[in-house]
Amino acid sequence: MVAAAANESSRALLVLYRRLLRSCASYPSKNRWGIYEAIREEFRENALLDPSSDDAKKQISIAYKGLQQLRMYDETVLGGGSEENPNWSVTLEQNPMPKPPEKD
Repeated sequence: MVAAAANESSRALLVLYRRLLRSCASYPSKNRWGIYEAIREEFRENALLDPSSDDAKKQISIAYKGLQQLRMYDETVLGGGSEENPNWSVTLEQNPMPKPPEKD
C-alpha cells in the first residue's frame, strides 16, 4: 500500500514536470529557454528530497504556482481551446512567487 502511494506521488511529480516544460516551451518570452533550463535544474536539485518533507511540499507548491503563471500566457488555454480567439485577459497576483531561501 505504501509503495503504491509513493508510486502515485512520483507519477504526479512527473506529470507536473512535463506540464511545466510544455507550458514553458510556449511561453512568450525571449528567455523561455532559460526558464526551461531553470525548471530542469530545480527538479534535478530536488530529486532526492523526501516527498513527505516540508521542503519538498514547499517546492511542489512553488512548482504548481509557476505552472499556473506559465499557463496564464498560453494562447490555447486563454482562447478557450482556439488560438484564433482574441478575447482573453491576464490577472497578475500582487506577490506571485515567494522569495527564494537565503543561501549561507
